[in-house]
Amino acid sequence: MTETLTKPITDREALPVELVDDAGYAVGACPVAQAHTAPGLLHRAFSVLLYDGAGRVLLQQRAAVKTRFPLLWANTCCGHPAPNEPVAAAAAVRLGEEFGLATALTEVGIFRYHAEDSVTGRVEHEWDHVLIGRLSAEFLQSAAPRPDPAEVADYAWIQPDALRDAIADHPESYTPWLLGVLEIADEAVRVI
Repeated sequence: MTETLTKPITDREALPVELVDDAGYAVGACPVAQAHTAPGLLHRAFSVLLYDGAGRVLLQQRAAVKTRFPLLWANTCCGHPAPNEPVAAAAAVRLGEEFGLATALTEVGIFRYHAEDSVTGRVEHEWDHVLIGRLSAEFLQSAAPRPDPAEVADYAWIQPDALRDAIADHPESYTPWLLGVLEIADEAVRVI
């Protein structure tokens, strides 16, 4: 008898998220789906933006099956830490799940946003921790991104200034949080 090992199926909408108050302090927990049901509950999230040696950022086009903002272009990856889970640890796991990549991540800022998805009726109301990482040319020669098609429809590398222009010209093609993530990340990269 042959056994087949398969990747366990996780209902990401049932996973717990950490609810926060207006100052970012934990005040409880609920499932992802509940936090994203209108009008939305303020909860902790993270957004990762990776840079290559040429200063380009790695974007993903969200998969069509995403419950919020499907097929829009976003930062490298994003998600939610479980209650009491360190943000950087959760972000590193998610980066591996979505892109098959691993690199050191540094938290560089936080911003809060609220956005309604008119297509799905879901809501983002997030206390978003922004993390950045770098991938060297040598690393990318040996370990190109391997996106999970259930998470990522496509990906692209783009210079930050070209991305700002693209968002200004076609905001409907990008997630509502992407510009906020880019501004925090790019300011940090200039300082580091």
